[in-house]
Amino acid sequence: MKKLAIIFIVLCVSHCSLYSQNKTIKGRVISDDFEIVPLASIMINDTVEIGRTDLNGFFRIDIPASAKKILFRSVGLEPAIIELVDTCNEVEVVMILSGTYDFISHKKADRLRMKKFKKLPALHKEALMKGIFKTGKACYTQDFMPHYEKKQK
Repeated sequence: MKKLAIIFIVLCVSHCSLYSQNKTIKGRVISDDFEIVPLASIMINDTVEIGRTDLNGFFRIDIPASAKKILFRSVGLEPAIIELVDTCNEVEVVMILSGTYDFISHKKADRLRMKKFKKLPALHKEALMKGIFKTGKACYTQDFMPHYEKKQK
């Protein structure tokens, strides 16, 4: 009877831990001019703040294993939404400085923003060469978010 009770308890505890698995992500956030980004908000599901970067741009967060997208926000920088790969636990993010695009169309502003966005992989490699990052390639995907979307006819 004692053995049966122990087996039952072990099965219950292991079953409960399957539903509450978290993943620890650590990393660093910098801007596209290689300055650290202190106190940037880190969010999942676009509303749940799960952490902030420290004064040196480093962070360590626990996210649910089911969460695949992380949003980074900071004043003066464009939001960065990254989609994690399953094996990714070290995230190093380069955020683009937010600009003011006065007296031009949204379409042209998006072209200028896209130009900066395409330089992100090269900036990541340069940050590695300068000793800011530890990895040479990002283990996540990041999509461009346009402000202007073509209307469907």
